[in-house]
Amino acid sequence: MFSYDTLKKILFKFEPETAHHIAEFGLKALGNCRIAKAYMEKKNYISNTKLTQDVFGVKFENPVGLAAGFDKNATMIKAMKSLGFGFTEIGTMTPRPQDGNPKPRMFRYPEQKSVQNAMGFNNLGAHTVLKNLKKVYPFSIPIGANIGKNKTTPEEYALSDYKTLINKFKDSCDYLVINISSPNTPNLRDLQNEKFITELFVMAKELTSKPILLKIAPDMEAKVAIDLCKCAVNAGADGIIATNTTIDYSLVPNCQNFGGLSGACLTQKSGNLFKELARELFGKTILISVGGISNGAQAYERIKNGATLVQAYSGLIFEGPSMVRKINEEILELLQKDGFENIKDAIGANLKEK
Repeated sequence: MFSYDTLKKILFKFEPETAHHIAEFGLKALGNCRIAKAYMEKKNYISNTKLTQDVFGVKFENPVGLAAGFDKNATMIKAMKSLGFGFTEIGTMTPRPQDGNPKPRMFRYPEQKSVQNAMGFNNLGAHTVLKNLKKVYPFSIPIGANIGKNKTTPEEYALSDYKTLINKFKDSCDYLVINISSPNTPNLRDLQNEKFITELFVMAKELTSKPILLKIAPDMEAKVAIDLCKCAVNAGADGIIATNTTIDYSLVPNCQNFGGLSGACLTQKSGNLFKELARELFGKTILISVGGISNGAQAYERIKNGATLVQAYSGLIFEGPSMVRKINEEILELLQKDGFENIKDAIGANLKEK
């Protein structure tokens, strides 16, 4: 076995999207190799009663999940527990297959431990992804399904795309996520308005009793984001995921002028917006924090600020397969240091102190 630092040097010689395909090939192989999978699970997966929660009536053995965007076609689910994740989110899926935006569309910035992507919901389409998903669901960790409209679907028909997707995936996942916050589908973020969100969640709750969450962008003013999230919750949303990637290109010197930035450059921006949201929404809905989380201290701070669960993706590229285990181990240490018996006692602790 050689270290991830060695593997990273090799992977970083390839274009980021090519490196992703290599990682996908390796993780698919890992998921199908019982011995290797068992070894990696034993090494990386933390199952501890202090971290276990019941959320939406679903058991989460640890609070760290894989964010959407990594496993777009539900091909790597079997390997996710081996990487230590307590849950995984597939997608974003669209009703019809789409190639996404022109290449190159993914860029890495190692000095900033950040990534920029303009993928554009490239995926095999709902029909094929659902076939992949049905091969593994139900799985030993919860699975979320992140859904978005096709690029060619006009705004006035967007509701129809989400209706199709909810009907497709509602019986083959543990929760659904409405993605109207990606910066890589033209005009998608225009759907982040109260009228559309109300119509969407009223419709969604008529279609299924499965938990449905809204994922928001980090680039809105806090008040606008809070009002939108309140609107979603009032219309039936079961939770909020904050945040998606950012189009604040001032965060990384000499980055591209298109696509969304994620990774360490997003830590402060995402964390600040999450904090503002939680002040208004904590205790009223489930909050999941994502954006620039790659260590236990960052995850724990989001938890104390009101996050029931956290998600990571870009950090995995730079930190490797031991990242999630380290995050969970650090959370356990911090819980003990603060005198909390269970993670549930730490959730929102910073808000309860006030």
